[in-house]
Amino acid sequence: MAIVSEKFYLGRQPILDRKQEIVGYELLFRSAGRDFAEFESYSHASASVITSALSAFGMQEVLGGKFGFINVHLGLLLSEMLELLPIGQSVLELLEVIKLDDQVVERCRELKKLGFTLALDDHEFSPDFVEIYKLVDIVKIDILQTEVECLPAIIEQLRRWPLRILAEKVETVEQFEVCYRLGFDLFQGYFFERPVVLNKKRIDVSGMAMLKLLQQLSTNATIDEVEQTFKADPNLSYNLLRLVNSVAFGMCEKIKTLRHAITMLGINHIRRWVQLSLFAGNDSRGVNNPLLEMAAVRGRLMELLTLEKGRLPVSGEQAEEAFMTGILSLLDVLFEAPMSEIIASLNLTDEVSQALLSREGWLGDLLALAERLEVTDFNAVEPLLGKCGITLDQLLAAQLEAFSWRSTVMGN
Repeated sequence: MAIVSEKFYLGRQPILDRKQEIVGYELLFRSAGRDFAEFESYSHASASVITSALSAFGMQEVLGGKFGFINVHLGLLLSEMLELLPIGQSVLELLEVIKLDDQVVERCRELKKLGFTLALDDHEFSPDFVEIYKLVDIVKIDILQTEVECLPAIIEQLRRWPLRILAEKVETVEQFEVCYRLGFDLFQGYFFERPVVLNKKRIDVSGMAMLKLLQQLSTNATIDEVEQTFKADPNLSYNLLRLVNSVAFGMCEKIKTLRHAITMLGINHIRRWVQLSLFAGNDSRGVNNPLLEMAAVRGRLMELLTLEKGRLPVSGEQAEEAFMTGILSLLDVLFEAPMSEIIASLNLTDEVSQALLSREGWLGDLLALAERLEVTDFNAVEPLLGKCGITLDQLLAAQLEAFSWRSTVMGN
């Protein structure tokens, strides 16, 4: 895979709709090894990415068919470089520092005619911006910087135009619920990873069956044993078959039975499907569940970084451990139960258990790296790279491959 010479950190922040399904990602970049001021660094990074990085690895690999929100400073807005972006998949976010004057309004008209989707980033409503409101598709409001009591009036004013209103920095379920009631259309933040009440919800029967199956697959159970576990839980069987049938394996016929699925895909593939289908379950969001997205990318990233570290034995067990650790690290959120309770129901190695409970050991370091990268905490990522013995180029390559893998195995 081609990697651009410009070194930078890449982050994706999920953007969800009112059903809490992923509709897009804000792509965040930061140049590495440059002593720029914050704004100068970001401006340089965004221009560099559009001219070289995106052409090197492609938006499809990063976004998997979803929209990509990209911050645009004034120089970039006025340049022809924007036309290198895939128009139908790109949302251009006008940074709040851009003065919304006649020149900017006219440029937005041109971009709209080309087919671009436009957004205002960290916007503060003003009746002076009527012309720009006629053109933009999305207005982003930082809910941490805006008084809650002011939001209803702002939303009412913006509803005069056919645009969508996005709540930015939604970090708790309570914040999401407030913004939902106020009528926001889109939500950006990690509220879906933070359940309101922990240790109150017991793991249901289907969840226990999933954990039992996961344990069987991790201890080389026979196909007969695996099939019997599926048969004992029809709901579990249905979910797995639904997921397997959604994959483009190039097969001429749909997989109709559990035995067929197990023999066609093999235990290793089934193990991955079980790990991922934990997060799909009965959820109507299916493959657009943000927890499923995060778990899949986290697990695959950790697996790829283990391969990069050169610590892999021939059996591939350590890479598989890394993948499983990434997947399991979100089960406490999924089941709203303490991680210690979940681990107690699985026969995990000490290395995996220590990584999940206290981020200890080499697996714990990799998990911490993946977690910091997800929330675009690039300042924390840098020292963790050194601790894990991984270069920035290796990290970027693994990220892109993890994004691409997620799109391939689970659909868009």
